[in-house]
Amino acid sequence: MEHFVVSARKYRPQTFKDVVGQQAITNTLLNAIENNHLAQALLFTGPRGVGKTSCARILAKMINSDGSETGDEDYAFNIFELDAASNNSVDDIRSLTDQVRIPPQVGKYKVYIIDEVHMLSQAAFNAFLKTLEEPPKHCIFILATTEKHKIIPTILSRCQIFDFKRITVKDAKEYLKYIAGEQGITAEDDALHIIAQKADGAMRDALSIFDRVVSFSGKNLTRQAVTENLNVLDYETYFTSTDLILDNQIPDLLIQFNDTLSKGFDGHHYIAGLASHFRDLMVCKNPSTIPLLEVGEQTKGKYLEQSKKASLDFLLKGIELANDCDLKYKTSKNQRLLVELCLMQLASITFDGEKKNSKRYIIPPSYFTKLGIKPIPVIKPETAAQTNTPTEIRRKTVSSVQQPAIKTAVTANTPPKIILDRTKRASSGLSLSSIRAKKEHVSKKKETVVDEANLPREPFDIDDLMPVWHTFINKLRANGKMNLASILGIDTPKLKGTTIYLEFPNSTNKIEVERQQFDLMQYLRKSLRNYDISLHITVNEEVQKRFAYTAEEKYEKLKEINPNIELLRGLFDLDI
Repeated sequence: MEHFVVSARKYRPQTFKDVVGQQAITNTLLNAIENNHLAQALLFTGPRGVGKTSCARILAKMINSDGSETGDEDYAFNIFELDAASNNSVDDIRSLTDQVRIPPQVGKYKVYIIDEVHMLSQAAFNAFLKTLEEPPKHCIFILATTEKHKIIPTILSRCQIFDFKRITVKDAKEYLKYIAGEQGITAEDDALHIIAQKADGAMRDALSIFDRVVSFSGKNLTRQAVTENLNVLDYETYFTSTDLILDNQIPDLLIQFNDTLSKGFDGHHYIAGLASHFRDLMVCKNPSTIPLLEVGEQTKGKYLEQSKKASLDFLLKGIELANDCDLKYKTSKNQRLLVELCLMQLASITFDGEKKNSKRYIIPPSYFTKLGIKPIPVIKPETAAQTNTPTEIRRKTVSSVQQPAIKTAVTANTPPKIILDRTKRASSGLSLSSIRAKKEHVSKKKETVVDEANLPREPFDIDDLMPVWHTFINKLRANGKMNLASILGIDTPKLKGTTIYLEFPNSTNKIEVERQQFDLMQYLRKSLRNYDISLHITVNEEVQKRFAYTAEEKYEKLKEINPNIELLRGLFDLDI
């Protein structure tokens, strides 16, 4: 029985041309050798299985070649490989530095390849520093690592660093196709693509997976055989799921998810793959982004066809829901229910081709149309007031000026419509509704003012204003609005013409007064019989200094109100 050699060893690159996906690095090394511009300390870093050690061996062999050697000539005596994972002590490095002094017996250079160099101990790194900085002319060090961040900066500064990149899916697939041809294996393009994706950028992993799948399926490599052997979800699963989601087939969708779980797949894997599928469909919506779709040619056609069925809004919402489920999956106590709920939400995004309203309690008009019911349009107050009818009736009474709770709009052809005024609902000054304070005030003014030209504008002064001002504050206290009453009592109003100026110590007071200024202005205008009155509020943080905060300041404030407090403190010898 012939001894089997795995593809990763059998097809290990022997020249720089054989190295897959690292053209920039191999070209740089070739030029450095040709121009005699090679550094004496090199660091190869990058993910696993991308060709770091292979490039180090090829480089070690090439720098000792002068073109006159025979085919069977070996430079093994000039190449020393050290595994730093198992030889990471100071004694190992000292032994290496002792060998460095001996010149090569064959060839021009002695090359030391130290693999997994990040595993060296701190003391070993320090023992290696001087030799690495000033090695003999006949010596070249090549360090290889997958974790460059673990190497101390003093080592990094002495090396010429080459960052190896991950092997792209396209490059890995092309190389697998070459290997399949060398071994006489018939392989579908999609099958090789799945293997390249599963390898996650590592060529060695791709070759290992290739050997495993070939052992399973023989000389004919199909997409179905690859998906079964690697236990990956097939594209067809996601195409079917998306079709069911677009058709709002929730029962069939849940059954398909159950079948997927019964095959041994994880719900987390399924929902993450569905989000990626939506992403690929969105990529197909624009011709300029189609190259971002890393799938086989046959599968790409299916993506392009399905992307025409799904709208961009649906895909964006679908990615959002699937990603949210992905984030919550690990912390969920009922993970299956979480995924099923996400699938039901995805299947409910569309309804008869139109997007559902995010407020679930609003029934779409299409529902009534199916039942043969014609929806009655809602008439807004402005629309009712401006309806062009032969006999238009507008009821505007004096009570409408005084905060109407109910406004009516009547036309000749339509029955009266009662419109509730919800603006009287009280809310905190720190609530979100305070942001719309000015808009509410303007809208209330529009609703209540009947004829501005005939409104009274009698003159008044500060002596007329102050009694009315205090009366309004007392009414607020009687109605339980202590907060607004205390805020209005902070500053004494100043009058310039018909504008009342107030100054508060912070913006919270200003917002609270602006939010409820409608009642204040109506009361002042009606009491003083002048509808030109306006309110101007400013914030001055220096005003806060007039208020007492410390215990001594509070005590002094109380003394101003009642001097007998000092007598009480002295009588009982009290502390502040």
